[in-house]
Amino acid sequence: MKINLTNIKKAKKLLNKNECVAIPTETVYGLAGNAYSNQACKKIFQLKKRPKNNPLIVHYLNYRKLEKDCNFNDNFLKLYKKFCPGPITFILDLKKNSKISKIVTNNKSTLAVRFPKHPLTRCLLGKLSYPLAAPSANLSSKVSAVNSNDVKEDFGKKVKFVLEGGRSSIGIESTIVDLRNKPKILRLGGLEISSIQSALNKKIQINNNPSKVSAPGQYKLHYSPGIPIRLNVKKIKTNEAYLLIKKNKETKSNYFFLSKTGNLKEAAKNLYSTLRKIRGKNYKSIAVSKIPNKGLGRTINDRLIRASKF
Repeated sequence: MKINLTNIKKAKKLLNKNECVAIPTETVYGLAGNAYSNQACKKIFQLKKRPKNNPLIVHYLNYRKLEKDCNFNDNFLKLYKKFCPGPITFILDLKKNSKISKIVTNNKSTLAVRFPKHPLTRCLLGKLSYPLAAPSANLSSKVSAVNSNDVKEDFGKKVKFVLEGGRSSIGIESTIVDLRNKPKILRLGGLEISSIQSALNKKIQINNNPSKVSAPGQYKLHYSPGIPIRLNVKKIKTNEAYLLIKKNKETKSNYFFLSKTGNLKEAAKNLYSTLRKIRGKNYKSIAVSKIPNKGLGRTINDRLIRASKF
């Protein structure tokens, strides 16, 4: 991808003034602000209408930039070496002298950190003297943004600048793994659990429905297109969109396919854009056919279950 340095400079200038800008990542677009600035982080929460107890993920260029803010451990270094930059977020202990805004963590002593892969955002991070707090660039509890038009649809001119980076290549949020004690998955995401288990050579507990929110993406209602969703449906209702994992012989105007062949990676990439497309066509509800609960299918099911709590 060709990097437009004029746009990078514009984003940097706004961020230095504690404004928020939308940035592209390989997972989804993020609403970014200086993670060391209370003013910038407050704006992120206000723009997204995000509950204060829902912590933010902070984006770094590399682990050297993270050293001043967090304590490392062997599991982190193993996973960092194998998957970063990439769609994995780590929960680590904050250092006492870290400059990370308390607004980011909701006064907790832990931080969710990620190393995004998108070349534009990496270029921007390399030119900043601070990391970027950047939750998904959408209104809280709604469908995430996978391109610049999605961001503009949600925020209009409220977001000063969108760094144009094309469509997100993964299209679904990062997998969150808590590495403070025994590793556990707090959010299913774009990196399969089997890959993480293989890298650590151990089975990992999944705890993505806790009684208390400790990481992004754990709210019961999330990723919602704003209309009711019914899951594992064989028979659809009148004026209902039908979301299928793969294209079948029957094609009607209200049928929407996540993949031509049932490829789960492709289906995950198309999930949010398809939900937005259905919403734009004014259907009253969405019926979803059964989706295999394996690999990225588990992540798709997690998102749809949360979106169905409408």
